[in-house]
Amino acid sequence: MTAGPETAMHQEPVLAPERGVTRRLLRYMKPHTRTLAGAFVLLGVATAADVLGPILLKIFIDGYLMPRRFPIRPILTLAIAYSGLLAVSALFNYWQLFTFQRVALRIIQRLRVDLFGHLQRLGLAYFDGTPAGALVSRATNDTEAIKDLYVSVLSTFVQNGFLLVGIYIAMFALDVRLAVFCLGIAPVILLIMAVYRRQSSRIYQLTRRELARLNARLNESLQGMYVIQAMRQERRMRTEFGEINEAYRRLRMRNVHLNGLLLRPMVDVVYFLALMLVLSFFGLASRSTVVNVGVLYAFVNYLERFFEPINQMMMRLGSFQQATVAAARVFQLMDEQDVAPGAGGAAQGPAQGPAQGPAIEDGLVTFDRVSFSYDGRTDVLRDISFTAKPGQTVALVGHTGSGKSTVASLLLRFYPVTRGRISIDGVSLDDFGNEELRRKVGLVLQDPFLFVGDVRGNIRLGDDDISDAEIEEAARFVGADRVVGRLPGGYGEPVAERGVKFSGGERQLFAFARTMARQPRILVLDEATASVDTETEEVIQEALARMRMGRTTIAIAHRLSTIQDADLILVLHRGEIVERGTHRELIGQGGLYHAMYLLQQGGSSARAAGGTGQ
Repeated sequence: MTAGPETAMHQEPVLAPERGVTRRLLRYMKPHTRTLAGAFVLLGVATAADVLGPILLKIFIDGYLMPRRFPIRPILTLAIAYSGLLAVSALFNYWQLFTFQRVALRIIQRLRVDLFGHLQRLGLAYFDGTPAGALVSRATNDTEAIKDLYVSVLSTFVQNGFLLVGIYIAMFALDVRLAVFCLGIAPVILLIMAVYRRQSSRIYQLTRRELARLNARLNESLQGMYVIQAMRQERRMRTEFGEINEAYRRLRMRNVHLNGLLLRPMVDVVYFLALMLVLSFFGLASRSTVVNVGVLYAFVNYLERFFEPINQMMMRLGSFQQATVAAARVFQLMDEQDVAPGAGGAAQGPAQGPAQGPAIEDGLVTFDRVSFSYDGRTDVLRDISFTAKPGQTVALVGHTGSGKSTVASLLLRFYPVTRGRISIDGVSLDDFGNEELRRKVGLVLQDPFLFVGDVRGNIRLGDDDISDAEIEEAARFVGADRVVGRLPGGYGEPVAERGVKFSGGERQLFAFARTMARQPRILVLDEATASVDTETEEVIQEALARMRMGRTTIAIAHRLSTIQDADLILVLHRGEIVERGTHRELIGQGGLYHAMYLLQQGGSSARAAGGTGQ
């Protein structure tokens, strides 16, 4: 264990202005400009067909129905034309909707890939302070909400916008005075929209935050199910989850109340008032002049069609607002600058080729007065200096929180050094490319992680340069071939999530094979035998002995019996090296190392070990 970063989680972001978010979303549409242009043409044709329908009905009513004239050919022509308009409208609406949906799905696919790629570049310091479930929520729920935004904007809003323009044109063609009156309704609708968006924005921000907390708690509970059941924490976890779920429900209810007040009901009130005024206008006009029933029908029909797209837009406004908030959360994560350090101390960029920067040849590791702080205030390492020569094993020991694993993390450049210098073969750690550093510095953790797939894939780990023969040779080298030989599928044996069907020792051997397949010059062993039984430890110790031959090894040890043959043992206490030497020398000093050895081995055996010079 090591002194870790602050336990405080990252605070909820201050979301970017909506206008900036919209611009970034529109940029994702650029690769699809041609497809969208075709969709807009389809949309224009479908809208024209929708608008022309009532005009044909008006011609039929005023020209044939009211005078009671029914010539077959003109009426048949009108019927065919009207049916044709319905068919064109249906067909073109289908194709434009299909096109918009396809573009939206492609954009979200690209956005998710970009977001996932950015997550791979973030430094461990960011993940130390951010719940995994919250990140999963942004990568899944929030991006799915953004899809609704594209569908709402490209399909509902744009389509209905086209329709409204067409309806206004038809209204002006029928009666200018009534068209001007209906034009005056637009500011009222815009005012309702503005009030809704202002009131709903804060609710949606809180809703997305609670949903992220819900996902985070669910993820934490699933990961810690063994502990929950072993410690009988089911009731407490259920209660805490229920409290978060209740907070989420209350926010959703606030949104339901707001929608019930400001969306369709309010628009319906405006519609009925407008309809009353239009009918009153025609009623008053009929006292002094003849009113054509066809014109009345067409205008009432257009009025209804005018408000229907507005109702659709208002109903989708909630999804639009929710998606805008979700997009702001996603872009805030994509703008996160707490990325992993790369070559030259800069942020880690895309994967660098093996030829970039100097190469690690011998594996001489030097720490020169290295200090480090997770939070920028409290040093967890202070003036750490040592040298690990090629072929040597340097062991780090100390109580929990002394900084052992932090030393390994700095060597692997998971975190940037606060003060001091780390070098390999005399070259600053910052000068090495990421590919060279990751290939030549092998890491084996206390709790090895296996991915879903098969055994071969977990050893190769996506490196196509490693052949099947090299995989099998690495497995034989560390003794993992004995485990593979017992598997029905051999190297093709399926591996479930985290490799749960394998024992800790078997997972560790696969991790050794994964590391050795890359032939590293430097090995970092982070308590590689701490979680295995004694019998398995003997097998692993044999594998470790072979792995360490000819390589520089930094071994973090909990069991002191596993590092007695180390060339140099560093004893850390509160971030400082308080003792250094071989096992024999440190036992002879009678200091902290000696006390730790007594605790682990028992007083009599430790004294015997000291007397015989073990």
